[in-house]
Amino acid sequence: MTGIHDLGLFVVAGLLLNVTPGPDLAYIGARAAAGGFRDGAAAAFGILAGGVVHTIAAALGLSALLATSAAAFEVVKWCGALYLLYAGGRLIAGSLSGGAAASARPLLPPAPVARILREAFLVNVFNPKVAMFFLAFLPQFIAADAPAKAWSFVLLGCIFNLDSLAVTLPVAWLAGHAGRGLRQSARAARLLTGAVGALFVLLAARLATLQRN
Repeated sequence: MTGIHDLGLFVVAGLLLNVTPGPDLAYIGARAAAGGFRDGAAAAFGILAGGVVHTIAAALGLSALLATSAAAFEVVKWCGALYLLYAGGRLIAGSLSGGAAASARPLLPPAPVARILREAFLVNVFNPKVAMFFLAFLPQFIAADAPAKAWSFVLLGCIFNLDSLAVTLPVAWLAGHAGRGLRQSARAARLLTGAVGALFVLLAARLATLQRN
């Protein structure tokens, strides 16, 4: 009825693809290391929300526009790169502020969950390669004569995005646990926050150099 085939293979392939290191996992791991599992989980759900947008875009054919239009690809790419650069610069500036007085505090204030959700969402949405991935990967599991291809896209996309939690939440937990000792020191916490900011800047540079083909 849905026109979907090889669903089991799709689930396994999706899990393997989610395990592959990339900007999303790097963001989740960095947020969890700096702020604990709560921050990492917020990042994971923000990434998931971005995946939902890509799913809908693929179903509506918007991802095809990114694949065929160099101008659209460049606009999305630079929006994402500039946002990552802004977010990274803000974190680096925050890690450098406070001076000696900050060292008396046990920890830096945790980042608001809403901010992390927003950042993770935008990191995912403004990566045109993710949109093109959905456009290339999902159709392989939809029959050519499927009666409602758009709904098949949506269903597969939802399955893929939910599957991602089986990878991203454990990554958040592991990274949060690994960074727990560092977060007990204000100085180490500031350094860790600065490192997260530097990672964002590197991700911005990587995104800026993406090519459509």
